[in-house]
Amino acid sequence: MGKNRKPIQIVILLGVLLLGGYAIGKTLFASDDGRPAVGKAAPDFTLLDLNGQTHQLADYKGKAVVVNFWGSFCPPCVTEMPEFQRMYDKYKDKSFEVLAINLSEDDLTVNNFVGERSLTYPILRDANRVIERKYGLSQYPTTFFVKPDGTIMDIFVGGMSEQDIDSRVDQLLQS
Repeated sequence: MGKNRKPIQIVILLGVLLLGGYAIGKTLFASDDGRPAVGKAAPDFTLLDLNGQTHQLADYKGKAVVVNFWGSFCPPCVTEMPEFQRMYDKYKDKSFEVLAINLSEDDLTVNNFVGERSLTYPILRDANRVIERKYGLSQYPTTFFVKPDGTIMDIFVGGMSEQDIDSRVDQLLQS
């Protein structure tokens, strides 16, 4: 066994190096994890609003669309919802839409929240968090700015000020 020990150790070492190099290379040079990204098409979805009407993202092709994931439990979400209402009111006569996707809260909570703030843009329900996973969310709020051709212009993670929203919507409408 003493004679063959060195060659066996070398073969094992080479095997470990090859496997390690493969694993590191696959991690570093992975092309895409399937998550939405700027410049890529926004994943399509079909969700119901608070009135039971169906909304499909594909139906809004040709319009600039803001897709905002929110929850009433999220302070930055609560702050920015009226800001989105102002943008919606300002641009609703243009080719513009706001789609706010609630993250699986109960009907009473969502309806009370919407009513207290007089929100009139579509509030969609992702009851099983399927769309949340499809969009790869890691933090709330997260907002996707989708150009009329269906590609993502920008993704903003975290709360936005009125100025943040306004500048992105202006840019979105010019695209």
